[in-house]
Amino acid sequence: MTEAHRALRPAEFTVTEGRLDLWLIRRPEGPDAGGLDTSELDPVERHRADSFIRPADGLLYAAAHVALRRLLGRYTDTPPQDVRFVREPCPGCGGAHGRPAVAPRSLHFSLSHSAGLALVGVAAVPVGVDVEKLPRQETVEVCGRALHPGERDELADVQGAERTARFGRIWTRKEAFLKGIGTGLSRPSTEDYLGADARRHPQGWTLVDIPCDATHSAAAAVKGPAPATATVRSLPEHWLGAAPVLAS
Repeated sequence: MTEAHRALRPAEFTVTEGRLDLWLIRRPEGPDAGGLDTSELDPVERHRADSFIRPADGLLYAAAHVALRRLLGRYTDTPPQDVRFVREPCPGCGGAHGRPAVAPRSLHFSLSHSAGLALVGVAAVPVGVDVEKLPRQETVEVCGRALHPGERDELADVQGAERTARFGRIWTRKEAFLKGIGTGLSRPSTEDYLGADARRHPQGWTLVDIPCDATHSAAAAVKGPAPATATVRSLPEHWLGAAPVLAS
């Protein structure tokens, strides 16, 4: 048994009502980048990883999907390469391009990655997660026009670093919610309020801000009441190497 197995106990891979598991994955750097084991990815995932213009983005994509397969493998007692992904029906048209799911479905999950950091959320109920690198001030000016009027009012109250941080909180909550309901950005970003007043958030959903680092903002959206436990863990980099992570 490797150190990675001892660090991550079986109890950490249990899906129960009222529990939200959040896993942070950092892009491998230096020697760890060369040790990334992509053998469990399917051909589509490997092609996608190779298609990024910036190699660093492709490396993050590959690491995120290796992590996703290995995490879901532990939760479902399935070899990572055998984890099968499907799409739920689109809530708008019913087509097979809604939220990603595992088959057979025994849990709900969501994946996001941005600028060196990835995030996986796992729960017993529908969940969406989003992580974003904090934008530059000029980006806030442009993208702020796509916010709900109430969110724009809150953004207008502050300047500088606090404005950037507030935009990051709002935007990651918004994308997490849109992932959770399965529409993505096909639903107008101006339609739903995800600002500071939780009483005005979409009914039937709970938004959770996720601590990550000084350069990113992250959030999760969970269907139903607030989870009794929401645990954030960082996945050890060596857990993405060639070690047999499913070994007992």
